[in-house]
Amino acid sequence: MKKTILITGASGLVGTHLTQLALSKNYNVKWLGRSATNTHTNVQSFVWDIEKEYIDEKCFENVDFVVHLAGAGVADKAWTNQRKKEILESRTKSTDLLAKYTPKTNVKKVISASAIGFYGLDTGNNWVDESAKVGTDFLAEVTKYWEESANKINIPTIKLRIGVVLSKKGGALVKLAEPIKWCAGAALGTGEQYISWIHIDDLCELFLFGLENENMIGVFNAVAPNPLTNLEITKAIAKQIKKPLILPNVPSFVLKIILGEMAGIVLGGNKVSAKKTIESGFKFQYETIEKALINLNI
Repeated sequence: MKKTILITGASGLVGTHLTQLALSKNYNVKWLGRSATNTHTNVQSFVWDIEKEYIDEKCFENVDFVVHLAGAGVADKAWTNQRKKEILESRTKSTDLLAKYTPKTNVKKVISASAIGFYGLDTGNNWVDESAKVGTDFLAEVTKYWEESANKINIPTIKLRIGVVLSKKGGALVKLAEPIKWCAGAALGTGEQYISWIHIDDLCELFLFGLENENMIGVFNAVAPNPLTNLEITKAIAKQIKKPLILPNVPSFVLKIILGEMAGIVLGGNKVSAKKTIESGFKFQYETIEKALINLNI
């Protein structure tokens, strides 16, 4: 009998990819979002209103698993006080709402997205694993409260701390590659800050693996085993698309002027360990940036 996955935040980059993968592996998929529209004729959509604490409870009928991806985009808009509030509450309130409803259902497991931002914007060159303390900046605070909301879900739950997702359909890779294609690419800041990345295929496979693996409960890092510095990734992209890197690094102060507080996202770095995830039995298809970039064919 087909198993059914309910996905929140499914219209985003990761959610649409996960939907396609799950359908290809013979799962039923349902979406839960602010509107009932979707681009898949074989996906049912249901509505929730987070502010009003409302969920159409029909969405949970025959659902085995929930994947919770909903949350306002961190880098979509400038970090005004209002935007910070939206970033935080879109995650905590939606997760609190799931925690309120899921115990009344037959859902067997939940995966709640989290982020390596938990560790802080810049943890230097030391390896960081799931036992590390929470950071002290805004995104660390967001992730801390996000995970605390997920802890209220009274059924088995995984919190996946997701790194920089590489996809040719959007996200960080497209933004990094675009100036390089025009011979205007350069490393950011010192270029020595680590980027812990993951290919979108591996991330979505990890979601499905985690749902089916009864022994996976708690926090796991969703990052490839080989993080690289900003400069190393910039060089790897330039090599893949056969373009030279001519310009000097973009100075930190310029990025701070342009991005404000958000500059910390690109100027900081985390060297995050995938050891616990690998020990769970998960096998990465794209362990190196070279394999990932060849597959993505940017």
